[in-house]
Amino acid sequence: MQLEAKKLLEDVRQACEEIFAFTNSKTFEDYKQDRLLRSGVERQFEIIGEALNRLVKTAPDVANQISHYKRIISFRNILIHGYDLVEDTVVWDVVAKDLPSLYSQVAKLLGKAH
Repeated sequence: MQLEAKKLLEDVRQACEEIFAFTNSKTFEDYKQDRLLRSGVERQFEIIGEALNRLVKTAPDVANQISHYKRIISFRNILIHGYDLVEDTVVWDVVAKDLPSLYSQVAKLLGKAH
């Protein structure tokens, strides 16, 4: 795997870990009421989406090994360009249901099985 692809995957891995840290022991109610928490989580999702967008361009064979990478990139675009349309329930649902799978896939690609 190219060095650039590894760097981008590492960016995704680190952003996932940041979201896990930010949301650890938090509830959806905590999330809704904490603007700083929401901003931090959304920023990390933006990093994830941008890193995957760059990965598609530099190493499409690697990006294809990540489930739903196109949806993740689209999610990033909504966060950035449709910021006024972002629903807290959707973001929280992604944190709870989709992020662990993404993290596992990226860790496996990096050789850091989780």
